[in-house]
Amino acid sequence: MRQKIKRYLLTFFGLLFCLLGLIGAVLPILPTTPFLILALACFSKSSPRFHSMLLHNRWLGPTLQQWEESRSITRSAKIKAMLLVVATFTLSISILHDRPPLQLGLLSLGSILLLFMWRLKEAKPVPINSHNK
Repeated sequence: MRQKIKRYLLTFFGLLFCLLGLIGAVLPILPTTPFLILALACFSKSSPRFHSMLLHNRWLGPTLQQWEESRSITRSAKIKAMLLVVATFTLSISILHDRPPLQLGLLSLGSILLLFMWRLKEAKPVPINSHNK
């Protein structure tokens, strides 16, 4: 009975984290990837079907597979994510031009997020085999 409840709770939280990740893809204040990584962890212990669906998703799958295998992301994904954070937070801060406390809060949050992303381990580049040119 406990295992069943645990499985249902983990599936529920996995779905919740997926939803938050999808919302984060649209809203600059919510990060997408950390929520999807949490969803992946929940599904790995509760729903092999949902776990597989995330890993084989056309847009999200390769990054999540990389994370699951080596706890790293590619440099290009890291740079794209950081540029997206800078762009969305800059836009949000500029929209709030008459609210300095909110601007400062966003600046702080964006800086913490960038620092976290900067510290993520980068995947080692795959060596190019000279025979496959």
